[in-house]
Amino acid sequence: MNNTTKRTALVTGANKGIGLETARQLADAGYVVWIGSRNLDRGRAAAEALSAHGEVRVVALDVTDEDSVRSAAAEIGAAHGSLDVLVNNAAVAMVEGEGPPSAVDLETVREDIEVNLFGPLRVTQAFLPLVKKSPEGRIVNVSTKMASLSPLADPESIQRAAQKAFPIFAYPVSKTALNSLTGWLAAELADTPIKVNSVCPGVNKTDMNSDPSGSHPSEGAKVAVRAAMLGADGPTGSFFDIDGPAPW
Repeated sequence: MNNTTKRTALVTGANKGIGLETARQLADAGYVVWIGSRNLDRGRAAAEALSAHGEVRVVALDVTDEDSVRSAAAEIGAAHGSLDVLVNNAAVAMVEGEGPPSAVDLETVREDIEVNLFGPLRVTQAFLPLVKKSPEGRIVNVSTKMASLSPLADPESIQRAAQKAFPIFAYPVSKTALNSLTGWLAAELADTPIKVNSVCPGVNKTDMNSDPSGSHPSEGAKVAVRAAMLGADGPTGSFFDIDGPAPW
């Protein structure tokens, strides 16, 4: 990317976890980073914590609220006139009511899809006019390999075994839908410089995942940052993790 001007990035859900680490690494790379946070006080605290890493700002942003999203787009648009990177990181994984397709609570599915699909779609629609004004815009959707469909057709796949051992449906299906958004949006924008990709940060120790074997969120953030900083010859409409391509 062109280093002669200050690049801008918005990371949703960035007051903690992988979002916070993504913001940190983008600030280290020289971006003006906007932390999108539902709770403005927590967002301000996160921005203050990252102040030594570069120019970090905060914007009130609830991905489930149309007015909040449009207000955030107006604020960032007024400050910069464009946006180079949009990282759709904000997500939820409901525990109550989760389960296999035969037993999952429909309200749990609705809540996960509201945040994990409608949220990124709502944010992308509001910010796309700003991303289009960037000479090389990037849109990164933070997903998971739990969303992959192709391994489910393989009886021997690790994913299929994992989902038998820990059967959940609402969260992965919401991320499958997010991956579909990635593909459709990349196809729509194929004739532009914008690159749209899904990334899987792997297993990280965050509020959403208490697995003690998980990596520090800074490790998961690396793949999001890599997608955010892709060069002109990088992929679009792809799904990858830190090691390379991930199965759809």
